Amino acid sequence: MNCHNSYLKWTFFLIFLTTCRFSIAKQTNPTSDIPKLDQFLNAIYEWRVNQQQKQADTGLKLLEAPTVVAGVLCFLAASISSAGGIGGGGLYVPILTIIAGVDLKTASSFSAFMVTGGSVANVVCNMFITSPKNGGKILIDFDIALLSQPCMLLGVSIGVICNRVLPEWLITILFAVFLGFCTFKTCKSGFSFWKLESEVEVMRPKNGNQELENGLLKNESEPLLKKEAKGLESSSSIPWMKMGVLVMFWFSFFFLYLLRGNRYGQGIISMEACGVGYWIISSVQFPMAIIFTSWILYNREGSSETKHGPSGKLIFPLMALLAGVLGGVFGIGGGMLISPLLIQVGITPEVTAATCSFMVFFSSSMSAVQYLLLGMEQVDDALIFALVCCVASIVGLVVVQRAIEHHGRASLIVFSVGTVMALSTVLMTSFGAVDIWRDYANGNYMGFKPPC
Repeated sequence: MNCHNSYLKWTFFLIFLTTCRFSIAKQTNPTSDIPKLDQFLNAIYEWRVNQQQKQADTGLKLLEAPTVVAGVLCFLAASISSAGGIGGGGLYVPILTIIAGVDLKTASSFSAFMVTGGSVANVVCNMFITSPKNGGKILIDFDIALLSQPCMLLGVSIGVICNRVLPEWLITILFAVFLGFCTFKTCKSGFSFWKLESEVEVMRPKNGNQELENGLLKNESEPLLKKEAKGLESSSSIPWMKMGVLVMFWFSFFFLYLLRGNRYGQGIISMEACGVGYWIISSVQFPMAIIFTSWILYNREGSSETKHGPSGKLIFPLMALLAGVLGGVFGIGGGMLISPLLIQVGITPEVTAATCSFMVFFSSSMSAVQYLLLGMEQVDDALIFALVCCVASIVGLVVVQRAIEHHGRASLIVFSVGTVMALSTVLMTSFGAVDIWRDYANGNYMGFKPPC
C-alpha cells in the first residue's frame, strides 16, 4: 500500500514539473501559433488603410475587380433593401469602404446617391401598385408621411450634431445595442406574421378566402389613422395636395440648410463657421417642425381619428423624431429605424415598406443635393452606382411582389428588413470596433468633442 502511495506521489510530482516546464517555455517563447488580438486588429486596419490609399492614388476605376465586386454586392443589397422599403445605407457604406477601398467621406456621399436611386424606383412603382387588402388604394400612407417628415428632418439635424460631439466608442455601442434590439423585435414580428399567415392558409379551404383574411387580419390591416370617405377623389388616385405639402416641407428645410451652409462656413451667404448666425439659423428648424406638425394635426381634427384616441396622432411625429436623431447619430438613413417602429405599432408590412421608401426618398435626395452643392467629387461614378441600385430595387420589388402573390406571405417583407438590419449591425459594429481599438492603441483622444 505504501509503495502504491509513493508511486502516485511521484507520478503527480512528475506531471507538476512537466506542466511548470511547459508553462515557463510558453512564457519565454516570443512566438505563438495563436495570433494576438491587437496584431489581428492591426492587420485589418492596415489592410483597410492600404486599400484606401490605393484608391486615393489611382482613383475609383469602375472596371477594376474590387469595384465590380462592390457593384455586385451593392446590387444584391439594394434588391434586399427595396423589399423592406429601407434605404440600405447601412450596407452600402461598409461595402464601398471594405471592398472598393474608398474613404468613409466618399462612401457616405455615394451612399446618399445610391439610396436616392433605389428610393426613386420604389416610389414610382408604389405609386401604381394597389392592394386589395388596403381597400384597392396605393400602398403609400401619405398621412403618416405628412405627420412624420418634419420631425424626421429635425431629428436628422440633431443627430448630426450629436454625431460630432459623442465619442466613437459610445456611438458604436449605442448603434450595436439599439439596432440589435430592433433586429430582434423585427424578426419576432416577422415570425408572428408568418404564424398568422400559416393559420390563414390552413383555415382558408373551410371558410373562404376573403372572409377569413378580413377576420384574422383585421387588426393588422386597420390603419392607425382612420379617414372618412369624402368622395372627392377615387381611392386609388394619388393625393396631389398631400404630395404638394410634402414637397413644400422639403424645399423649406432645404432652403434653410442652403442658407446656413455647413460648419466650415460654406453656404450661399458668407457666415462665420459655427458662429452665432449659424446656430440661430439652425435653431429655426425647431419652430418650423413644430408649426408644420401642428398644422397637419389641426387640419386632421375634423376629418380623422386614431385607434388610440387623440394622443395616438403623436405616435408618428415622436417615432420620426427618434428615428431621425438615431439616423443622424449613426450616419444611416431613417428608413432602417422607422420601419421596425411602424411594424411595432401595427402597420401592415406592405404599407410600411411603401411608406418608408417614400419618406426615405425625401431625406436621401436632400442629402444628395447638399453633397452636390458642397462640391462633391466623382459625381459620375456616384450616378452609375445610383443607377445600379435603381435597377436592383426594381428587380427586388418585382421578385418580392410575385413571391407575396404566389405564397400569400407579406412577412417576407419583414424578414428582408430584419436581414438588412442584422447584416448592417454586424458589419458597421465590427469595423467600428477596429477603429476604436486603433485609437486606443495609439493613445488618441476618446472623449467628447465640440460640435465645431
